[in-house]
Formats: sequence, structure tokens, C-alpha cells
Amino acid sequence: MEELNLIMDNAQQEMNAAIKHLEHAFLKIRAGRASTTMVQDVMVEYYGSMTPINQVANISIPDAMTISIQPWDRNALKDIEKAIVNANLGFAPSNNGEVIILNVPPLTEERRKDLAKQAKAESEQTKITVRNARQEAMKELKKLEGISEDVIKDTENDIQELTNKYITKIDEHFKVKEEDIMKI
Repeated sequence: MEELNLIMDNAQQEMNAAIKHLEHAFLKIRAGRASTTMVQDVMVEYYGSMTPINQVANISIPDAMTISIQPWDRNALKDIEKAIVNANLGFAPSNNGEVIILNVPPLTEERRKDLAKQAKAESEQTKITVRNARQEAMKELKKLEGISEDVIKDTENDIQELTNKYITKIDEHFKVKEEDIMKI
């Protein structure tokens, strides 16, 4: 019985990790409003090493369409600008000698549809991960010896119910993100 619980726990942990990954991926898909997550993965060459942008500057959102980046060291302004351009985020950085300003352009209908497709692809990939976790748990069940077929069948049903629950969660996350993207 302890082995069955371990198999269920491992499957659930993998499925939870897949949901967390999906949430993180959705944060990167912008929905027309400025967000610090849009630039969080930008790496800046700072004194010879690649450093996350949030470790060399303060990032803030003064309004819904603007990202403000204020470096702690003014000498890093050019490096931060270069990193933003090289990250190919679709922003044209401008600076006033102290702060870098990124204006987030409003999304076109075509771009919104592309972002919705991107979100859909991300959610489908997460479903695959969840199904792989189910498949792995089922394989582990088959390897167990000395357990009645009824108990194994019940556990297989529990694993399938868990999988269905996580697939539903993924669909709900996607629906919310799609509405957010398509909202003008």
C-alpha cells in the first residue's frame, strides 16, 4: 500500500510541476498591459558576466503601457538597452540618462490571435506532460508484485481521475488567459 501511495504522490507532484510551469509560461505572454514579467528573463552583460536585469536595475510599472527601468549604476544604461534590444521583445527602449523607458504598444487583433495560439500551444504541451506523468505511474503500477488486481484497477482509476482533474485545470487556465489576451 505504501508503494501505491508513493506512485500516486509522484504522479501528483509531476502534474503540479507542469501546472506551475504553465503559469510561469503564461506570465511571459503579454496581454496588452505592461508587466515586469515581460523583461524578467532579460540577461544583461554587467562587468563581464551575464546578470538578470532585476539584479542590475529597479523595474517598475508607472502606468498600464509603460515599463520603467532604473539602473543602480548609471554606467549600465547602455548595457541594459543593448540587452533589451537583443532579447527581441518588440520594444524600442529610450533613455533620459537616468531611466530606460519601454512603451508597450497596444496589441493588434492579429497579434492577439497569435498570442492566443501561443497560449494554446503551451497548454497542449502541459497536457502532454500531465499525460506522461500518468503513463509513468501506470508503468510503475504494472511493475508491482503481490498486490491484487482489484487494488491495481482501483489505483489506475484514481490516477486517471487525478489526470482528468489536472487536464481540467489546464483548460481553465487557458480559458482565463485567452480571455485576458482577447480583451481590448
